[in-house]
Amino acid sequence: MSALSDAIARSFATGEPARAALSPLRALGRRQLSGVEVLAQSVATTAPAVSMVVLPVTMFTHQMLLSGLITIVVATVVVSLIAVCVSQFTRRMAAAGGLYSFVFQGLGTRAALTAGVAMLTKYVGSAVMTLYHGGQAVIATLGFFGVELRGPAERLLVYAGIALVILGCLVRGVRFAALAILAVESCSLLFIAGLMIVTGAGGQHAAVPPSDSAYGPLLMTLAAVFALAGFESATFFGPEAKRPLATVTRTVMLTPMICGGLFIFSAWAAWSGRTDTLVNAYLHGTATGVDPAVVIALNLGLGTSWLASAMASSNAASRLLYSMGIETVVPRLFARVHRGYRTPYAALAVIVCVVCAGAATFGLVGKSAAFGHVQLIARTAVVAAYVLVAVASVRFLSRIGEHTPLVLSAGVAGSAAGGIVLAYMLFVNVAHGFTMVPAVVLALLLSGSAWQLYLRWRHPASLRSVGVFDTAETDDVLPGAGVFATDAAGNLALTAAGRTPGSR
Repeated sequence: MSALSDAIARSFATGEPARAALSPLRALGRRQLSGVEVLAQSVATTAPAVSMVVLPVTMFTHQMLLSGLITIVVATVVVSLIAVCVSQFTRRMAAAGGLYSFVFQGLGTRAALTAGVAMLTKYVGSAVMTLYHGGQAVIATLGFFGVELRGPAERLLVYAGIALVILGCLVRGVRFAALAILAVESCSLLFIAGLMIVTGAGGQHAAVPPSDSAYGPLLMTLAAVFALAGFESATFFGPEAKRPLATVTRTVMLTPMICGGLFIFSAWAAWSGRTDTLVNAYLHGTATGVDPAVVIALNLGLGTSWLASAMASSNAASRLLYSMGIETVVPRLFARVHRGYRTPYAALAVIVCVVCAGAATFGLVGKSAAFGHVQLIARTAVVAAYVLVAVASVRFLSRIGEHTPLVLSAGVAGSAAGGIVLAYMLFVNVAHGFTMVPAVVLALLLSGSAWQLYLRWRHPASLRSVGVFDTAETDDVLPGAGVFATDAAGNLALTAAGRTPGSR
């Protein structure tokens, strides 16, 4: 009690600073989200209800029932190791830039910009795919009730209407969006889990055409890893969480475990024959004799999960663009925040419009080969980002002298696993003369260097502000309990006595 008494007494004896220290991310509205709301954002990004159906379909397609179950278990362990690496940053800082800001702390500007490109690619690509599927589910459900939407204009109106609803929810406020995501994803999970239990003994056999691909294990691995990808979206909302260092860390660690558990359950259900009716309903509707009520319920469950994921992915991408706007790495326009709702409306509007345009295009022209390219690009980008953050965590903790054997093991294992997956993808594509994955990997590797050169030429000052994160404000600290000094960007920041903010 003596230390506390001394601190309180010192606060009365110390005068207020001439200039208040303010967090660079304060415009978003700090300390709003509860732990449950942050968890809802993270879980919804992975679209667990959808993956509980898609993963069994992938297992049947490649005839990998037991091996598919094992693959999902291994993928859960690997992604959990990546989560351990990410948690080393979330325990120490809250940043609206998420992995982009974390990679900067360990590997510097060039790697951070590469990670930023990768995460934007992943989130926009995921949102396009999930919004497309969600729109198709809405159109199919309306068809069951006699409302046929066959014309291009009608389908375009569906996607535009959904995009407006999503944008309205996201601009309305981060808590409003989180609660909407929580309600939608909870309902979809209950739908799918209930259908899996109720229809498990329906007596049907899954009618899934087998794939002739010789790389089923690779495709199964990518499907499992991408199903778990999205847990890191919680990191983009650190400044807006009530207890950011504890809440975001807990969410990052729990999400792969929760979703991985659900996916392992669905894989077991596929192995034991309890998903056959659902798989037939998903692939063939009522053509195999599935009750129309089951098909409608499945469309509702999957549709809501897809749309919740599209909303959550767009929300995360907007925070990344906002953080880059604060740093002037991208135009300052993206740093604009709604005065009343305190949401980055400019970044949200751009992201949702791009996502809507992509989803509507596929909705009008059909699921062409380009759709598969978007999926492959997003998967490649997220694996690359995970490798970067795993390596960055090891470098970061080595630099600050807080290395542990657990983090070293997690970082080495996570980056090695991601590197192996990327290398295998490159080998398969090069061996078959496909250029998509090599081109994506090359573009990602060059993006950071090219972006850094451009900024050095046109906006050199922005390179000194990369890696911005939420900092303590004057009102957060008792007067005299901390030392505020000017950092490299010219802002007041809390620092230990005798040290300059940002010194290494």
